[in-house]
Amino acid sequence: MNLSAPTQIVFIISVVIAIIGVLAALGILAFIPLAAVWIVLIAFIVLAGGCLMRGA
Repeated sequence: MNLSAPTQIVFIISVVIAIIGVLAALGILAFIPLAAVWIVLIAFIVLAGGCLMRGA
């Protein structure tokens, strides 16, 4: 399995999702019905998917 660097847009999307998760953990975004750990996990999955898929 060859890994490649994710594109800049995939990286930015994952960082934005991770920031939303951190803000939810701090209670700043309390209206999000999902636990903060799941939001950060989604950000990691997006980033890992970007590394696994070539050209994504």
